Amino acid sequence: MSARSQRLAPWLFVAPFLFSFAVFFVYPLISTVIMSFQEINFGDVAFIGLTNYRNLANERFYHALWNSSLYTVLTIAVLVPLPLALAVLINGNGTRFKGFFKSAYFLPALTSVVVAGISFRFAFSSQPTALVNQLVQKLGSMPKEWLFKRGTTMFVLVLFCTWRWLGVNIIYFLSGLNAIPSEQYEAAAIDGARPFQRFWHITLPNLKSVTIYVVTISVYGGFSMFAESFTMFSSASSPGDIGLTIVSYIYLEGFNFANLGMGSAIGVALFAIIMTVNLIQLALTGTFKRSAD
Repeated sequence: MSARSQRLAPWLFVAPFLFSFAVFFVYPLISTVIMSFQEINFGDVAFIGLTNYRNLANERFYHALWNSSLYTVLTIAVLVPLPLALAVLINGNGTRFKGFFKSAYFLPALTSVVVAGISFRFAFSSQPTALVNQLVQKLGSMPKEWLFKRGTTMFVLVLFCTWRWLGVNIIYFLSGLNAIPSEQYEAAAIDGARPFQRFWHITLPNLKSVTIYVVTISVYGGFSMFAESFTMFSSASSPGDIGLTIVSYIYLEGFNFANLGMGSAIGVALFAIIMTVNLIQLALTGTFKRSAD
């Protein structure tokens, strides 16, 4: 093989990825940025400068931003410690049927979000005969309008997210646990370290990279949440915008109101928010410092 062929071979292997990345990410991103400076009405396009971005300063956008931020914070608060604890329990030496537990927790991730969303909508219906309201009444409480109040709506959305993605995060943490050398635990046990001490000083430090990854994808998943809210309310709209997210707002502006320029501006703002939040959390966790080392 000639020297030139050796230089070209790596590029040939990565060419399919580079092509798909350019077509499905770079080009749409550039087009979205350009459209955010335009007013598009049935094919008529006009550049309007920063008008769309100025129009972002409205109550509905702030409300969508608050809902998405709160949803992201709550899902991270649940979907990091809970799957970590379950992964440690499943990975324990005394745990039986490990394969069953892995499959059982991962199964919801394979379920259609539309089917699951409709099921949750019916289960949390405001009707007294709905599944959850029947359970609530048996506990001595009154039926609740779960999807008509801000607090209960957020609870249902976070519960839906937890049910769907808990198993995926468990798999991530299990992969990290399996990569920890058993010699570290054996040495700690010889030194008299208790189970909690081994968990705190060995398990958690070795799972730092996995935890950072889980938090990073959770930030993206939280701010980009759409399908769960859409299926829960059968629309991007919801009573009093209690289920409105940033992506739902993009859908409303871009498709319901046929304002593609405004929808693109919201999309660019969402991209900037996700990048900023992730860069901050990567900086706080020392990821950039370790990469430089």
